[in-house]
Amino acid sequence: MIVYHVGVTTVEDYAAKREPHRRAHLERLQGLRAVSICLGGGPAPDGRRVDLVYRLQRPDQIKNALEEDPYWLGGAWTHYEPRSFSQFVEPWEMVPIVLDGTRRAVIVEGPVEQHDMAQFALIELRGAGRLHLGGFFEDGRLWALTKTADAEQARGWFADTGFWKTDALTTRPLLHVL
Repeated sequence: MIVYHVGVTTVEDYAAKREPHRRAHLERLQGLRAVSICLGGGPAPDGRRVDLVYRLQRPDQIKNALEEDPYWLGGAWTHYEPRSFSQFVEPWEMVPIVLDGTRRAVIVEGPVEQHDMAQFALIELRGAGRLHLGGFFEDGRLWALTKTADAEQARGWFADTGFWKTDALTTRPLLHVL
């Protein structure tokens, strides 16, 4: 199995463009979650970007995973960029779907200082209830979905371990839908 992070670019009027397709999109994602294909994600609060995590058997399946989505077919999504994780920390639970924007989260991205120790630290962050899921790409960079809406707190959790290049870590908000 291959786990992918997919960054999706949306159209300018995303909220309006997605509305006629929203029910079908959510039903599809629920079906993909039920078979452990879609592991989590959601849109940025401003709707300009969507982050999704998929588990697939083959690299050629990413195209179908995205381009068969009602948002892609309906023109609400315009571009996507998949990146495969070389190491991935699974979520301990599949959280309930939240559609009202109240489950705010922070994505932390950036380079590591000590890769081997950072792998353990990521698992410990999940165990402490601070991380939903995340991992490392081939280039060693981190992508992690944290369980806080506070960007400084999220960055601090990683900085406190001493295993990341703290000054190079970036954060951005996410509405954690699934």
